[in-house]
Amino acid sequence: MTANVGSLDRMLRILVGLILIACVFVGPQTPWGWVGLVPLLTGVVRFCPAYTLLGFNSCERK
Repeated sequence: MTANVGSLDRMLRILVGLILIACVFVGPQTPWGWVGLVPLLTGVVRFCPAYTLLGFNSCERK
């Protein structure tokens, strides 16, 4: 599993994930907020399986 999620992408994924999860407890309080686990986890581990399938990589070039 090579990292394929770059720094900006990672921060946005974590932010969106936390906002969606917060919606479970505050706001509309629907279980759909748990979908936020997907961007949160992909941001934390810096690997996105969908990026691999699509051949996309947002990591900085070395």
